[in-house]
Order: sequence, then C-alpha cells, then structure tokens
Amino acid sequence: MGSNNFFPAVSVTSSGRPVLLPNEVECNLLSKVDIEPNENDAISFTPLKSGHLILTTHRLLFLSSEKSVAIPLSAITHIFSSKRSLKSVFHSPRIRFQVSVTGDNRILDSDPVRVTNTHSVVITVIVRDKGDWELFLAKLWESWRGRAWETTSESVSGTGSSSVSGSGYGGLYGSDGSVRMVGVAGILRKEQEMWESTDKSLQDAFQDLNALMNKAKEMVMLAEKMRQKLLSGSGSQTNSTNEEEMGSKEEMQDWLLSVGIVSPVTKESAGALYHQQLSRQLADFVKIPLERSGGMINLIDVYCLFNRARGTALISPDDLLQACSLWEKFDVPVMLRKFDSGVRVIQNKSHSDEEVFARIKALVTKPETLQTGISASDAAMTLGIAPAMAKEHLLTAESKGLLCRDISPDGFRFYINLFPEITLDNLFLMKDYSIYSSWVKAASASG
Repeated sequence: MGSNNFFPAVSVTSSGRPVLLPNEVECNLLSKVDIEPNENDAISFTPLKSGHLILTTHRLLFLSSEKSVAIPLSAITHIFSSKRSLKSVFHSPRIRFQVSVTGDNRILDSDPVRVTNTHSVVITVIVRDKGDWELFLAKLWESWRGRAWETTSESVSGTGSSSVSGSGYGGLYGSDGSVRMVGVAGILRKEQEMWESTDKSLQDAFQDLNALMNKAKEMVMLAEKMRQKLLSGSGSQTNSTNEEEMGSKEEMQDWLLSVGIVSPVTKESAGALYHQQLSRQLADFVKIPLERSGGMINLIDVYCLFNRARGTALISPDDLLQACSLWEKFDVPVMLRKFDSGVRVIQNKSHSDEEVFARIKALVTKPETLQTGISASDAAMTLGIAPAMAKEHLLTAESKGLLCRDISPDGFRFYINLFPEITLDNLFLMKDYSIYSSWVKAASASG
C-alpha cells in the first residue's frame, strides 16, 4: 500500500512557483512526468502522475495540480545509467535512481550517513513529454556530484590578468640579443603576436565576468538574508522605534528586495516551459511593486524592474509580453490590461475602477476645481500614481460619461460632466443639491 507521507512537502507561491531554499538555484525542468516506485520494493509510495519535475541544486521538485513534493538530492545514493536497447525505443524514457528511506517510510531530509536504521528504495521517473531527458539526466548527475547543499557559502576569487609586456620594435636586434624578423615575415609575426594577446585578454575578461556573476549571486543572497533579518527584527522593536527609523527600515527592505532574484527562470533551466514558468515567477515578483503603485503599474516600468532584478539573465520585451499574456490561463492575482489608447499595464485583479472613479469625482467636484478643472498631474497626486497612468484613468472616466475634456495650449483639463443633470422638459430647472447647483454657486462666488 502506498504511503502519503513518503515525500517531503514543497511550499508554492500563489502563482504555482516553488519556494526555494536559501542558495538554491533551478537547473532544468521536464514536463508531463510520472514518478513510480519499483515493483520489487517491499515498501512503496503512491505514484505521482502528470506533473512538472524541476531540478535544482538541492532537490528534485514535483509540482502538479494535486500535490507538490520534493526529493532531496542528499537522499539519493545512486543514479542508474540509461541503457540503450530495442525496447527503450518503443516506451517513454525512464530515469531511475536510488534513495535512502527511514524506518517509518519517509525519504531522508538529512545526510544518510548520520541516520541509522535506513534502507534503499528505487524510484522511476517516466517522461511522457518530448523534453530533453538526456540533458536533464546529465544535469542531475552534475547537481548530485556538486553537493551544493553541503556548502553554505562559496568564495570565488577572481583571477588576476597577467600583463603581456611588449618590447620596442626599433632596431635590428631585440633586448635579448636575438635578430628581429623584418619584412613580410616580421609583419606576419607581429600580427600573430597581436592575435595571441587579444585572445588572452578575452579569456581573462571572460574569467573576470564569470567571477563577477558569481559575486553578483552572492550579493543577492546576502541582500535576501539582510531583508529577512530586518523583517524579523521590525516586529520586536516596534514600540521602541520612532517613525523615522521605521520609515528607513521599510525603505531598506524595498531596496534589498529590488537587488535581484536568486534563481531567475531561464531558457536553459525551463526548456519548453520557459514562458510558462517565467509567467509564474513574474506574477510573484510584481506583488510588491503593485502595492507601492496603487494596484496598477505600467508594463514598461515592470520590464525595467524585472530585468534589473534578474541581473545578467535579461529577457526581451516579447518574452515579457508573452509571459503576461499567459496569466489568463493561470490562477494568479494579477492581470494584463490594455487601455483604449493602447497603453498596457499590469494590475491586481482586486483593483476596482469604480473606486478610482469615486476618488476622481470627489476631486473634480471640490468648489475650487469645479471651474478650473483638474489635470493629469492633479489626479496623479490624489491617486498616488504616475501622471501617465492618471491620464489613462481620466480618459476612461470620460468614456464612462463622468468627465468632460477641454484641450487648450496648456494641455488636457477635465471637468465634471453636468449634462446628465439637465432635463429636456425644463432646461432652467436646477436642483438645490445637485452638482450643477454647486457649480453655479462656485461661478457666482468667483464672478
């Protein structure tokens, strides 16, 4: 009989992305995968059907609509090599490995050497899709041998570039007394030396770039640790901390959050599901920017913020747009919206246009604005958003009949629409408590 607690559980975000451990990075992904026990094993588990299998530096993560579990790489004791046979051509590819299991039929979460009373179970991964399972197997070997879970921090020292000293070419003899090559042979030799020097400089540059990228990952991890420390300390010191210090702490938390994403989704790690996984990671990323921008943010701003957080793993505008378009298929709390003017924004699904219109109406019906109207900048200050976004809200309110627009050399100004309060039966009838009455009083007071 299968055990339901055989695998450790995995926490997932609201968009369905796995919550990674500290210093854990995604390496590869396979879709439409089944995980089954070995028939010859006495202790078994309930088979897992039709899910995504994500390989990280620390774990194998199985994510499906029904269950999300993990297989720690530290529990794997042996990985079986794939055998080429005539039978393998006609059935789905299989990846088999052996894991250590405790006496109560659970996969080990710690080092098997330190735990007694263990036994081994063979697990089979069946790949139903056309993913590159051979590359996945190679990455699995690499991550398993790397044993990243044992390393808390890695110090990568950049290699210093050695300088190539050149001698002057004046005269027939060199500094060492040898005869210089002159004529065509000398030109060819000088060209060869120049190419060799350029090649060495490029190798040194790429070594420095790799060291810089590794350092950048370390800085991202350090920033995340500092942010968690600030969050844990802010609750206990609330009473003894003044408002200015609390504001600086919140600003520091936001800055640390924008430093980078520890494990950005890439085409190499996600494969055919690149845009799908990118869409889910983007949905998790935009939560805090949306909270700071009033529930709506321009797509261009999201592109800049997201690429800055991804560091060197940049994405194209087409990738971003395609990732946002996939939100309609997922159960995520954000959505992509396109205004009538063509401007695309990202907003929370809980964002209400009626609430925004009510705040705009309250602003435009003030006695001082009934005659002068409001601009996009005025609405931006009230709504706490960018003027460009405020203008889109004003144009939408105009299309709903709430506002009227006036175009002058000074730009757009919007006024409350008084026409719905005028009746055709009596054009001179004015209600005592209507907006039109307030407008007349304001006009009389200013005149």
